[in-house]
Amino acid sequence: MRFGVWTKMMTIAVAALATVGVYAQQHATFHITRTVNLGGDGSWDYLRFDPDGNRLFITRSTRVMVVDLASGKLITEIPDTAGVHGVALVRDLQRGVTSNGKANTASIFDLSSLKPLSNVPTGEKPDAILWEPFTKTVLTMNGMANSITELDVATAKAVGAIALPGRPETAVADARGKVYVNLEDKAQIAEVDMAAHSVLRIWDLTGCTEPTGLAIDVENERLFSGCHNGVLVVVDARFGKLIQTLPIGQGVDAVAFDPEIHTIFTSNKDGTISVIGQVDANTYRNMETVQTLPGAKTMALDPARHVVYTVANQEGQFVLLEVGR
Repeated sequence: MRFGVWTKMMTIAVAALATVGVYAQQHATFHITRTVNLGGDGSWDYLRFDPDGNRLFITRSTRVMVVDLASGKLITEIPDTAGVHGVALVRDLQRGVTSNGKANTASIFDLSSLKPLSNVPTGEKPDAILWEPFTKTVLTMNGMANSITELDVATAKAVGAIALPGRPETAVADARGKVYVNLEDKAQIAEVDMAAHSVLRIWDLTGCTEPTGLAIDVENERLFSGCHNGVLVVVDARFGKLIQTLPIGQGVDAVAFDPEIHTIFTSNKDGTISVIGQVDANTYRNMETVQTLPGAKTMALDPARHVVYTVANQEGQFVLLEVGR
């Protein structure tokens, strides 16, 4: 073998080893790094991380728990949120909004004082909720009405409604005027055009049953849909093309994507967090399974610290689990 060819081959090999090394470092083992006993009665649903206040909002049936993550202490509880499912943060207005599934309302509260301000009617059984930056509205996914309610938080009014062809679960926004919604009963994703206030396209999630959690990779235009039959489906958000299907734990209810370390997390009711690595936009690998607690099906991501939070009952006590490296 000529020296030049041998040198070239060695250079390629070293580069490949370096890539593998970086990939392995990005996906070092995750584990429970802290357990905090919070107590309190009631079931729970979505969690929302607040990066400005380093706080976690935890929905608890009739109220929202606000936890200081530095100390692990309960700051306060936001009351009168019957059947609360989720919390959206409107940081420019210093407002938070809850989706109250039993009251068919959204409650607006002050992010500084954490005091309730007003209630706005929504469609029937608002569940998932998100801030949509293109229209600067908060959207509630109304599970019994098959619709989206658009809320103007500044005026505390509902300003529109969008009909959906199925029961909405989690939704995500691309910040460019598109919102993607899991349709749980149809095993589909609806692409919503916020400029037109209507559904643009519907995509089947082949091999998926009851899609719930949803996350988005905005840069690569990829959607990650968690399904109750124990799979994660990766979808091209431009064309609705299925890219890859990967096994995850059973009973997923939340999916999060960390763009800096190219990692997808799914929190599963069976007491696991599935950790999936993004090799590139079209290639994904199961990296590991973190044991949490049965019932720990919802989750919030702190992308700056690459930490996820989940909650469950442990021997009769309601606890917060921090999962990091």
